[in-house]
Amino acid sequence: MTSDPAPTPEQTTGWRLSPGEPSLAGMFGTIPTRAKGPFWRKLIAFLGPGYLVAVGYMDPGNWATSLAGGSKYGYALLTVALVSNIMAVVLQSLCTRLGVGAGRDLAQACRDAYPRWVSWPLWLSAEIAITATDLAEVIGTAIGLNLLFGIPLELGVVITAADVFLVLALQAFGFRWIEAFVVALLGVIAACFAIQIAMADPDWGAVIRGFAPTTRVLTEPGMLYLALGILGATVMPHNLYLHSGLVQTRGFGHSPAEKHEAIKLATIDSTIALTFALTINASILILAAATFHHAGQTDVAELDQAHAFLAPLLGSTLAPTLFGIALLACGLNSTVTATLAGQIVMEGFIQFRIKPWLRRMVTRLIAIVPAVVVTIIAGEKGTGQLLILSQVVLSLQLPFAVVPLVMFTASRAKMGEFVAPRWLSVAAAMIAAIIIALNIKLVFDYATGG
Repeated sequence: MTSDPAPTPEQTTGWRLSPGEPSLAGMFGTIPTRAKGPFWRKLIAFLGPGYLVAVGYMDPGNWATSLAGGSKYGYALLTVALVSNIMAVVLQSLCTRLGVGAGRDLAQACRDAYPRWVSWPLWLSAEIAITATDLAEVIGTAIGLNLLFGIPLELGVVITAADVFLVLALQAFGFRWIEAFVVALLGVIAACFAIQIAMADPDWGAVIRGFAPTTRVLTEPGMLYLALGILGATVMPHNLYLHSGLVQTRGFGHSPAEKHEAIKLATIDSTIALTFALTINASILILAAATFHHAGQTDVAELDQAHAFLAPLLGSTLAPTLFGIALLACGLNSTVTATLAGQIVMEGFIQFRIKPWLRRMVTRLIAIVPAVVVTIIAGEKGTGQLLILSQVVLSLQLPFAVVPLVMFTASRAKMGEFVAPRWLSVAAAMIAAIIIALNIKLVFDYATGG
């Protein structure tokens, strides 16, 4: 198929501005797809972007919230992981629809639809979310280096600035190499947790019951705080911008039929990837519940704590090593996706292009400062709380990305024949309402000391 350089005139109806340059211009439409052939061959060409989005499930900040939730509440918060996954599937399907159907990533759509006094605050909100994500990566990668190689946290935080060269090297080889790198590291993470859970031998009956809904999340402020952290680490704001741009790396053609098929295939890709990521996300919580909570260690929130406790609890020195390897792999993975998301956000909102390495260095340096300060003042103990806080910040930023996404994809004037089905828009609107309501309750509880 041939790639579509810009949306057709019919698709620009309802937008205030023209789309301008395509999303991720250097990679736009560079991956060929199949116009004919068996379904599985067509699908293979679209597999990839969903796994980059799924990396959000394994962000180091998610480890902190899942470890804290599993150690304190056992398997109870598995239901939050499941609900978050369902929300992610729905919202990411809207991202593919926006990217393919309207030919815009979410940042471009906000710029094209809103006046500057609206789009610029949304841009700042997106940058805050990316900085919070980067903060989690800095701390997680530094802890991984410390656990595996004994590198001091302060030095590890500084070393993480060098990851920009990894991203640059991958981009030089082409986008398929980036996807292959991410998928390979996901495989490493999955293997590490599979072995650790086999060692932990959890109560599988309790695991299944943990996926059942519980009202405790709403009645216990501490559980709500961790639940929102899990939600923020799962349905991450930058993933919505990222996915709506990544789907446009495929050369899916420009006819309505080709675009409808591209939306279907890209949605299948993201759904498979997010379902796989749910197993990883749940594995972190299950491991914490089966080891720490079962042994009465109900206050494990620090990654180094978890690393230290695994060997005596599981009776094997292999477990903490696998934990450190998985943590380092997850930090490297998150680096790649945060870099791409930052590029999409800056170019889409304000049409400002800078070299990827410079963009990466700026955001990484912003994240390094609080990480270094906390590490020096509070030591290792403060890093876990900072990780959880970063995830709650992501949850508080979610509405500023979710609401525009739902509004755009529900508008026939903006989407034309690619408008989301009514049932999907209603489901997405309910998800947005739930996220906003939970955030309001969280702020109210902590403002009133509840």
